[in-house]
Amino acid sequence: MAASPDLQDVKTTVLMSELLRRLKCASKPEKRVILIGPPGCGKGTQSPIMKEEYCLCHLATGDMLRAAVAAKTPLGIKAKEAMDKGELVSDELVVGIIDEAIKKPSCEKGFILDGFPRTVVQAKKLDAMLEKQGVKVDKVLNFEIADSVLEERITGRWIHPASGRSYHTKFAPPKVPGIDDVTGEVLVQRKDDNANVLRSRLAAFHKQTKPVIDHYKQKGVVNTLHAEKSAKAVTEEIKEALG
Repeated sequence: MAASPDLQDVKTTVLMSELLRRLKCASKPEKRVILIGPPGCGKGTQSPIMKEEYCLCHLATGDMLRAAVAAKTPLGIKAKEAMDKGELVSDELVVGIIDEAIKKPSCEKGFILDGFPRTVVQAKKLDAMLEKQGVKVDKVLNFEIADSVLEERITGRWIHPASGRSYHTKFAPPKVPGIDDVTGEVLVQRKDDNANVLRSRLAAFHKQTKPVIDHYKQKGVVNTLHAEKSAKAVTEEIKEALG
């Protein structure tokens, strides 16, 4: 077992900042939220805002899988074995990794789950795992947006690889076309950020994930957001949905 860090070596400003954060979070109600929406719908923009506002942990399943594999946890080792064979990681493994994550102190007030469930089968397995803990999904935020709007968003997106800063030729252009504002380095476009790949991903989303929304609508926990609006307007819709 790893030794606890010596608090004497932690800067006072860091300790005070964490203490103030915990005091602020103490009065926050618990919330367990699922984000559902196609690529480019704005989930990545809204997640950090929600995490800060409601003191939730953000669980992106792709990142969690990579972290579990890197940490060589028992579930991470099983996931790596599947990936090394070119197989999909089983739903049970992913739910197990989520189960482990939400028991951490950072998830004490609840979580934002992004990237899972993608199918009704996965949703039912997630529900069953939460039920064993005596909790349930409180809210599903459905980022609804027209495919045509997404195509314009995605195909115009450019990235600064080193920092992750993103730009858009129409909505958030760099000062100099193709150049990062901060470093002056060349921007790149992700291989996936093209119309053909997007259409394929959207077809898969509509086929698999729309039924997940219907599953949670039956439970009365779905709020549909107008994701084509500005980021600020969507934030306000989320605040209204989560209370």
